[in-house]
Amino acid sequence: MADKSKLTPVMQQYVDMKSENPDALLMFRLGDFYESFFEDARVISSALGLVLTARGTDSDGNEIPMCGIPWHAADNYFGRLVRAGYKVALVEQMETPA
Repeated sequence: MADKSKLTPVMQQYVDMKSENPDALLMFRLGDFYESFFEDARVISSALGLVLTARGTDSDGNEIPMCGIPWHAADNYFGRLVRAGYKVALVEQMETPA
């Protein structure tokens, strides 16, 4: 992966959470979707037959792979991943105390 310091703040958060959960597919809640990036996006796209898209580029100019699941269908998709033998970690958005 390219230099983390050159990623957007959201992508930096994703990379931080992924480093804390390296053995799980990380699903990061962004609005109405759970999004996954980098290699996790490739795995999820392949395992679930979902479209692999991209979200911006890394510091080397390479597209960042992205795969998204609508929040209202998440239970179905997460269940399919778990039944296929994957461990899934969810990251929810939280507002600041202020």
